[in-house]
Order: sequence, then structure tokens, then C-alpha cells
Amino acid sequence: MRRLSSLTLILLLTAGAALPVSAQDDLARRGLAAFMKNGCHGCHTIGTVGSRLAPDLSHIGRKHGAAYLRQWLRDPQSLRPSAHMPALELTDADIDLLAVYLSTLP
Repeated sequence: MRRLSSLTLILLLTAGAALPVSAQDDLARRGLAAFMKNGCHGCHTIGTVGSRLAPDLSHIGRKHGAAYLRQWLRDPQSLRPSAHMPALELTDADIDLLAVYLSTLP
């Protein structure tokens, strides 16, 4: 059931539907948790969290949508062969959560 609600949330966000504030807050909390759990903060920052080794992702949502970010997280070199970011071993659930979360950053 939890998987179904996550997929529903992702579909609503990618379709551009407005979410209640509590759903947006939950997505932000879960997205930041996935960012930390997967060690993204070791290279990137979001706001004041993380390292400045790689690009700041605080406003990545202005530049890229969830579909692009999903592909980037699966295989960065497929979109930019000279990318320094390695292909990471992320679960599909984490890729979806991170992509949707990052795409919502202002």
C-alpha cells in the first residue's frame, strides 16, 4: 500500500497537479532523507545541507524536470558523456523519489 501511495504522489507531481501542503512536506522530508541516505550530500548541497564538492542542487528544479533527473540518476553519462558523476547503485524507488523531489526545488 505504501508503494502505491508513493507512485500516486510521483504521478501527481509529474503531471503538475497541486498537492496539499502536507503531501508536499512529506515529499520534501522523504526526498531529503533519500538524499542523505544515499550519500548525495557528500558531494552536493541543497540549501545549507551537504558539501560543495559538486554542483549545488538547491535550484535544480528550475532547470530540469523529473524525467531528465530520473535518467541522470540512472546513468549520468548517457546524457552527458563527460559527466564527472558516477553511475550510482540506487533503487528504482530512490531514483523516483530523488528525481521528483529535486524537480520540485525552486
